[in-house]
Amino acid sequence: MKASNVAKAVALTLSVAWAAGCSTTGGTDTGAAGTDTATDTASTQGAEVSGGVSAAELAAQKAADDAAAAAALQSVFYFDFDRSVVKQDGLAALEKHAAYLAATPSASVRLEGHADERGTREYNMALGERRAQAVARILQVNGVNANQIETISYGEEKPAMLGHTSESWAQNRRVELKYVSN
Repeated sequence: MKASNVAKAVALTLSVAWAAGCSTTGGTDTGAAGTDTATDTASTQGAEVSGGVSAAELAAQKAADDAAAAAALQSVFYFDFDRSVVKQDGLAALEKHAAYLAATPSASVRLEGHADERGTREYNMALGERRAQAVARILQVNGVNANQIETISYGEEKPAMLGHTSESWAQNRRVELKYVSN
């Protein structure tokens, strides 16, 4: 999911929650026995939490917050030369992505594997695929359904940084995790 879509969803959810909190009757009608009927109505509904926000609205707000947090996480994972093992520094972010995906079955990701320019085109396509599969395995071990994951390899075809230096090669050995809208 794109960050702008997440921001829109969060803004919409917060607007709905705010409007629901402001929609009070304002009056204190009393019934025949002298009790406040507005209080009686609120206590019998049971679906509202303090402040006039329903449990469903709170759940929607939490889901939007979780989506925004997942989108804000690290989404590019780098690899050593000629390796398809995820580096230790990316594991915590992958576990958080996995927690969001496991809790949100409607969400899905595309894992795009990349390689630097060294090696043949065929070898780099296979290496990019192995890297994407390595990230997919970590997500699945942490509870993500395989149906939520798509892997693709671009090999050396879409470099993040042009150049023939070790710095540019290091930036090109990566997997990009992208949320896709259904």
